[in-house]
Amino acid sequence: MKQTLVTGNEAAAWGARLARANYIPNFPITPQTECIETLARWSADGELPGTYFDRMESEHSVMSAAVGAAAVGSRVFTATSSQGLLLMHEVLYIAAGMRLPIVMANISRGLSAPVTLWSDHNDFLDQRDSGWLMFHAENNQEVLDMVLQAYRIAEDPRVLLPAMVNMDGYVLSFTDEPITIPSPEQVEEFLPEYDPAHTIAKNRPVTVGPPVLDEYSIFRAQNHVASRNALDVIEELQDDFEKIFGRRYNLVDEFMLEDADLVLVTQGSMSTTAKAAIL
Repeated sequence: MKQTLVTGNEAAAWGARLARANYIPNFPITPQTECIETLARWSADGELPGTYFDRMESEHSVMSAAVGAAAVGSRVFTATSSQGLLLMHEVLYIAAGMRLPIVMANISRGLSAPVTLWSDHNDFLDQRDSGWLMFHAENNQEVLDMVLQAYRIAEDPRVLLPAMVNMDGYVLSFTDEPITIPSPEQVEEFLPEYDPAHTIAKNRPVTVGPPVLDEYSIFRAQNHVASRNALDVIEELQDDFEKIFGRRYNLVDEFMLEDADLVLVTQGSMSTTAKAAIL
């Protein structure tokens, strides 16, 4: 492990690199751009062996490519923000319905109009019912850690759902914070090579995303059960994560509630501000 200063964007890129994502479709949008630029630089320098870095023409194309690659067994990573996430909206449901464990970093930003580059949670809140698992990072260390955890959770046979790791734009995405970057060996111990539960293969042809009638409600119910299963998987893997990395995360963290008359419920970087205000 090594300690260094990185932005939230760079932390997400490190998460994808250490997770050994082998397909990264992408399209830049502020404040996500630095994440993709970091991965592009590593790819150009030969630091991502076995990874195909794919520049697309829009976010809709990015998620469409992610679905195709995941369907044939790739471990896929991408990142977006704000209007880009909205442009992906149609395909997000397809990724979840096809039970593809794609991991995406969303750098949250307010939606137009008026145009803003500042952080706001409406972009990912609009995707609440899409079937994606949602993770919210308080700081840059959590960004990296949650990308790693998101892959293990999403790829668990009891879950098999795509996952979105959200961080606050600018507040985290462009702010340097000290984090600990684990070694590849540590990550491999926690997150083995991807063994897809189902793939499209030329020697075993299957139909994916077929048209259905009344069975549609069954598919949606199965997605709901899978998302509930994720709660158990999240809790189960924390012992492994703590043993290897020295950190653990809870579904909900409590802070100085013992004698509280008023409780603040927060998510994202505002949690740090709330703790500081209480202290």
